[in-house]
Amino acid sequence: MAEGLRAVSSFDTEVPVLLLRLDPGPFPRDTLGVVGSLGRAGIEVHAVAASARGPVARSRYLHRMYARPGELAAPSAQAPLLDLLRDLSEGIGRPAVLLPVDDRGALAAARLAGRLLGRYLLPAQPPGLPEQLADRAQLALLCRELGLPHPATVAPAGARHAADAAAELGLPLVAKWSRPWLLPPSAGLPGTTLVHTPDDARRLYERTESAGSALLLQRLLPGGRGTDWFFHGCFTGDGGCLIGGPGRAGRGRPWAGPAAAGRRLPNPQVERAALRLAGHLGYRGLLDLDFRRDAHGRYHLLGAALRPGAHVRLVTDPSSGLDPVRALHLDLTGRTVPRGPGAPGRRFRPGTYRRRTAPPDGTPPLPARSSAAPHGMPRGVPPAPTPGAPPRP
Repeated sequence: MAEGLRAVSSFDTEVPVLLLRLDPGPFPRDTLGVVGSLGRAGIEVHAVAASARGPVARSRYLHRMYARPGELAAPSAQAPLLDLLRDLSEGIGRPAVLLPVDDRGALAAARLAGRLLGRYLLPAQPPGLPEQLADRAQLALLCRELGLPHPATVAPAGARHAADAAAELGLPLVAKWSRPWLLPPSAGLPGTTLVHTPDDARRLYERTESAGSALLLQRLLPGGRGTDWFFHGCFTGDGGCLIGGPGRAGRGRPWAGPAAAGRRLPNPQVERAALRLAGHLGYRGLLDLDFRRDAHGRYHLLGAALRPGAHVRLVTDPSSGLDPVRALHLDLTGRTVPRGPGAPGRRFRPGTYRRRTAPPDGTPPLPARSSAAPHGMPRGVPPAPTPGAPPRP
């Protein structure tokens, strides 16, 4: 316990954190763990999102919530976002760590990093790296380059090619838009869709122009008990990992929505793949990777997120209380980051926060995946509103 107190006292509590969410709606429930972790360390936490609803806005560890104007959700709204961040910096009154909690926010923050110097602390990334990791087509090429398992993926060159590729890959399969952050809300297209027929693939390809990025068709890896894994960590940029580790992602019930459940477990294959990827790229900061094991025991990389994942609280050193979010704050403020072994076997289940229903055509959806791994598998339909407000965390 004394070690944990010493670790907390080493934080530069004069440097606050601003959480940034550009996606519509309130912060997801798993962000509550990020707010609590930083707040318990004595760090002042601010947040900006389109909606002040949800448990994060009511957390006693949140210093202040700011409203995000709706027009800032557009990918092209860099200048208004820069103005907003500068205004918030003036209000906060001192430099702060900028911590995006969604992919769109992470990409926008990386693009604006050079113009935010002196106001915000951000991990220094090689130019173009965030887009390379977030772009699903680029990720597939990167896996091929490094020899990392990845589901067979085709970028069709036309509608007829899309139908032929779907039949060749095998049905059902997963259709993804390469750059889902470019999807305009008016298009009504999910970032990931389950395709059942060649005609489905052809019709999706015909929506390419309105989607704003390339269509990818990907072989579906069957899920099952113990097949979904993650690696969450904070990296230094020189191939080192300040704190991190693998774990097995929990699975929700069909139609119940993603549940942020999981268990921290050792997995040498997943860990080697994560360290190899981060080291090759010179990645610095938070990285959340999703894997799925195939029938031959190979772990395929499904997606990468440059933000805190739903399982961030699992990767915690019990002796110091250090987790990836705290490690990032220490690293960006020039403090020493204590090394620890993590806590294999640690479990976490805060509960579901989205509802998934059956598709209109009556086809049963895939079993709901953990919210820590939404990048590689189809999402359900938009959640229905939940009546009542949860108690203050």
